[in-house]
Amino acid sequence: MKILVTGAAGFIGFHLIKKLLARGDSVIGIDNLNDYYAVSLKRDRLAQLPSDSTFQFYQVDLADRGAIEAIFAEHRFDRVCHLGAQAGVRYSIENPRAYVESNIVGFMNILQGCREHEVPHLSYASSSSVYGANKKQPFSEKHNVDHPVSLYAASKKSNELMAHTYSHLFGLPTTGLRFFTVYGPWGRPDMAYFKFVKAILDDKAIDVYNNGDMSRDFTYIDDIVEGVIRATDKIAAPNPDWSAENPDPSTSYAPYRVYNIGNNAPVNLLEFIRVIEACLGREARKNFLPMQPGDVASTYADVSQLIDSTGFKPSTTLQEGIAKFVDWYRSYYGV
Repeated sequence: MKILVTGAAGFIGFHLIKKLLARGDSVIGIDNLNDYYAVSLKRDRLAQLPSDSTFQFYQVDLADRGAIEAIFAEHRFDRVCHLGAQAGVRYSIENPRAYVESNIVGFMNILQGCREHEVPHLSYASSSSVYGANKKQPFSEKHNVDHPVSLYAASKKSNELMAHTYSHLFGLPTTGLRFFTVYGPWGRPDMAYFKFVKAILDDKAIDVYNNGDMSRDFTYIDDIVEGVIRATDKIAAPNPDWSAENPDPSTSYAPYRVYNIGNNAPVNLLEFIRVIEACLGREARKNFLPMQPGDVASTYADVSQLIDSTGFKPSTTLQEGIAKFVDWYRSYYGV
């Protein structure tokens, strides 16, 4: 298949492209290479990908309507996997307009490209952040997600609403993927695990928010990528049992689906730090701080729908995943 992957130089996009190429797909990748974090890391990811006919890269901004239209006109895609977005919960408080431009305007351009060129299936990155103020756990796709606590979360929920509209109006099959705290080699430097490893190796204190009383459903990158591929391969279809009197938010009368992709095993923040300390052979100096605005105390993914639909359940343990990240970090940074 020929597949468009947006966010090609990003953490998940890079790993996804590697796996798609390994199984024989051809990939068109786009990314604007913005400087939200080190562009050198993004370029180094791209350097790991082949420079032959199986992979073609465009440096393009998602909000550039003309450029996106041109790419869809030039290529006929069997699938579109939309991972490109302005990432980060906390940065959305500082620079909200970046999220509207990339995550709303950019997503509209992708939806229009898929509609006008009759793409058989669009899968796209949502986020566990959409669960916002929800307290009932594990988080299920069947839960209400109308109370986001950050603009980033609101932008991802907006993507799901926009996707459903296109599934309803134009019959475009869409699948939203709610990722739960992705980590692993080639990861994002703004993520806590990356910051912790760097600080500990630099003999600096780490910031521990909410005094450590937090937990996350950490999900290893290989598990995320496998879930993305399986969900992308399975074209969303209408749910014949969907009821307007008792609506299921995760499905529809239209060809629309939403899946959680998480490890289904939340880990307390202090335990998470202990795993990092064990892998590094060093103890962290901890700076305990209150909860940050826009953050949530815990996440926990119900992945039963992913298992039922695709037969896949993430299974990499935190100990395995952090050890692989630490090995990569030491090698990449020469420490």
